[in-house]
Amino acid sequence: MNTISTEQQFRNVMAECRTLFAKKLHDYGASWRILRPQSLTDQLFIKAKRIRSLEIKKESLVGEGIRPEFIALINYGIVGLIQLEKGFVDEVDITPDEALKLYDHYAASTLELMLRKNHDYDEAWRGMRVSSYTDLILTKLQRIKEMEDLGGETLVSEGIDSNYQDIINYAVFGAIKLVEE
Repeated sequence: MNTISTEQQFRNVMAECRTLFAKKLHDYGASWRILRPQSLTDQLFIKAKRIRSLEIKKESLVGEGIRPEFIALINYGIVGLIQLEKGFVDEVDITPDEALKLYDHYAASTLELMLRKNHDYDEAWRGMRVSSYTDLILTKLQRIKEMEDLGGETLVSEGIDSNYQDIINYAVFGAIKLVEE
């Protein structure tokens, strides 16, 4: 049995993601501010499809494994939440420090959502296969694409933001389980 709580494991993965995000902000600035919603969805889709491909083929020809792709999904998911709030721009309009503050805000709100859901679902994620997280992420991305195509005019769906948060949470669970296995 794992002695570290789910909350602490989540925080550990998010700290790892934030460190990488901060390094990329140093190198590239907040260049992702230029991404339109559909492009961001496609970037998330590419990452999730690569995970699924690696799960099925069991080998990588570029030498990078599945876990780094889950980390990328987490960071792009947070970028998605920021973009939903701020919209896209033609030129970078925030500093790295401002981007990190936004990152921290959405990481915290996603942690809170995970804690509420984990309470209600009683740690069910621990009994799931990593490949199921991948499939659920791809399903969420398909839903986001449909919502984008509908211009946000949905009848009963949670919003795109909820789907981004679910993607982040499934990716965190994948990152945790890949370390545990």
